[in-house]
Amino acid sequence: MSIDTIFDLFPSNTGTKFGRRQKRERGTRLPVTIVTGFLGSGKTTLVRKFLETPEGEGTALIVNEFGSVGIDDALLRKSTDEVTLLGNGCICCNTRSDLQVAIRKLVADRDRGKIPHFGRVLIETSGLADISPILQTFSTDRALGSEFSIEVVLTLVDGVNGLRNLEKAPEARKQAILADRLIITKTDIGDLKTIKQLKDKLKELNPRALIDTAVNGKLDPTFLIDSGRELLTARTGFVAEASHSDGVLSFVMREKSPLEWPVFYRAMELLITLRGPDLLRIKGLLSLKESKGPVVFQAVQHLIHPPVELAQWPDADRDSRVVFITRGVSEKQVTDLIAACKALGYTASE
Repeated sequence: MSIDTIFDLFPSNTGTKFGRRQKRERGTRLPVTIVTGFLGSGKTTLVRKFLETPEGEGTALIVNEFGSVGIDDALLRKSTDEVTLLGNGCICCNTRSDLQVAIRKLVADRDRGKIPHFGRVLIETSGLADISPILQTFSTDRALGSEFSIEVVLTLVDGVNGLRNLEKAPEARKQAILADRLIITKTDIGDLKTIKQLKDKLKELNPRALIDTAVNGKLDPTFLIDSGRELLTARTGFVAEASHSDGVLSFVMREKSPLEWPVFYRAMELLITLRGPDLLRIKGLLSLKESKGPVVFQAVQHLIHPPVELAQWPDADRDSRVVFITRGVSEKQVTDLIAACKALGYTASE
């Protein structure tokens, strides 16, 4: 997608390149919460507790399980008006199209009055899910992307078996690395020393995420509905590049001077062309010469989300800061690429 196309997609009566400035990055789109975590981490218990709270009212639930007989969805059906079961596979791989079909059906049934109105979708993944393709689904499908926005990725980690899972299972590590928020469960039966080691490991894997605990599924419900600001605010202040197992790197690119959007976009476009499959998640706030408010930039693998200009910064920090979670793409490679694009002299008219 070219820069001109990006601009044309978002015509603005207010004179900004990214359309009308929004109070929050998702604007008027319906929020999507993704609850993931390795096998036995307590996802269903936590989701059921959330659905019983006032904050959980009006939530449509999509449950993904392996096997043709759904267990989790049966446990959850009394807690919400609409539960969709995706069985016989995983929404992160061979049945990803089922996720698109399920959400479209939810919208169609709501509009026809077949199910009650809902203002949020919660996706509970299977314990072996890779959420990268799930994130990508909302970018590739323009209809879904125009109506829904992923607001929070919440990953549960077993306080008893979590360390062992992180050591042995690449799925568990990736779920932790890609999370906006990490919740340690079973702390009431776990060893205090082990839980401390688990927290340290999680901080190493994902320095950006807020880490909290839940006992018997009890958790502040706002953790599942507030936007994952930890990814954008002061928690992204670390500058050291963190290297994880499986070749995954995470770092934050910061820039005090306002960026030029054509230069930054061309650099990201080229990076995606060269290393798209290795870009697990990119998300950040940009201070641009062309914009008054901060611009939210997001990309997953080969796809760039439509940029959104916010009405105001979330804090006093006005620096551009972008979180990169990659497989083998370093901070220096990214900054060198941006510098090269700047040296080539891209301008807004190109």
